[in-house]
Amino acid sequence: MTGPSSTPRGEHTPRPGTAWEQHLVSTGEQIVDDDAPDPRPNRATRRAMQRAARRTK
Repeated sequence: MTGPSSTPRGEHTPRPGTAWEQHLVSTGEQIVDDDAPDPRPNRATRRAMQRAARRTK
């Protein structure tokens, strides 16, 4: 078995007529202004806050 070649291979040219398709996909990330009010916490967070409040009573 031989090691890697020291000469790099050239770029591969695609077949004629082959076109790249681009799809814009959202990651679900949303931009929120700095001065916007904080969103409501999710259910798990609300329940954890309620448990913590009950323990301190």
